[in-house]
Amino acid sequence: MASKADLRAEAQRLMAFFEAAGATPVEADILQPADTLLDLYGEDIRARAYVTSDPLRGEQMLRPDFTVPVVQMHMAEGAEPARYTYAGEVFRRQEEDTERSNEYFQVGYEVFDRENPAAADAEVFAIFDSVLSPLNLRAATGDIGILMAAVRGLLTTERRKEALLRHIWRPRRFRALLDRFGGRSKLPPARIKILKRLEENPIEKLIKDDGPLIGLRSSMEIAERLNTLKDDATVEPIGAGEVEVLDHILSLRETAPNALENLRDIAVDMPSISDAVRKMDQRLEAMAVRGINVETLDFEASHGRTTLEYYDGFVFSFSAVGRPDLPPIAMGGRYDALTKVLGQGRSIPAVGGVIRPELVLGLEGTQE
Repeated sequence: MASKADLRAEAQRLMAFFEAAGATPVEADILQPADTLLDLYGEDIRARAYVTSDPLRGEQMLRPDFTVPVVQMHMAEGAEPARYTYAGEVFRRQEEDTERSNEYFQVGYEVFDRENPAAADAEVFAIFDSVLSPLNLRAATGDIGILMAAVRGLLTTERRKEALLRHIWRPRRFRALLDRFGGRSKLPPARIKILKRLEENPIEKLIKDDGPLIGLRSSMEIAERLNTLKDDATVEPIGAGEVEVLDHILSLRETAPNALENLRDIAVDMPSISDAVRKMDQRLEAMAVRGINVETLDFEASHGRTTLEYYDGFVFSFSAVGRPDLPPIAMGGRYDALTKVLGQGRSIPAVGGVIRPELVLGLEGTQE
């Protein structure tokens, strides 16, 4: 295992590479305010964050990631366009897998540029590809934006689409919802029991009969939830054809050019993805200009669905071939919506990624 001194030296080497590419070095406090950040990181990190309470500052958390604080900094005071690099420890609890480290280094590169998002995607990917090239890693790409566009184009209620969008990053839950909304699976027994009672009783009587309120939900919130369940039970299933098309997108694993052709064909039947497919085409062209061999580049439509929930477009990772025991050496993607959330009405297209220097050090000299 590399020493802290070796890790810092490798982190500085990677940062220097990003600085040479035009990035400005920045820092982020180790202790971050928890209220806003916990809602932005998604279920996985939220469950694994180290959170503490400060009587003067409120809930605080040890930094689980750099991107959110860097976005906050940029949206508050950054010029445009901007490129940043950073390095330091991040902290995540590992209650289910004690073999995984709960403290490790990240080195990152972030681009805020509204001029040409496709070129910015290509820039970030090419820079990571270049700095990691001695390790002969496998690069994989995807596009959360295509999945989101496909869900938004479904012929169903906005409430059902919002539920599916909320769970894109949780594949099992997403699958269960899609099967239920598409009529492929039955309602859970508890849901059937509630609906049966709603048929026979007014909502107010059900709430009253079930005894005193326990927990944080008010009577009004409970009534609203019950009305939602009642209304959803009357909604027609999502058409089998639409579910099949969405399933085809989710299972798509091809070289990038072949995936693009597949998605163009799918867009004929599902025009809601047309704009996202056009952006993918532009990105591949920009990558080719940067010297990336897109003909052999892997594309997986479901790639990135178990990573950070603020990604909403292009996603990528670099992994060690033949080492399924290791997490990705580097990963990143586009997070345009995050800048709007943190920008108090302002937004800017943004994309970036991080490298784990201890994994780089562990692989150096072992790759052919």
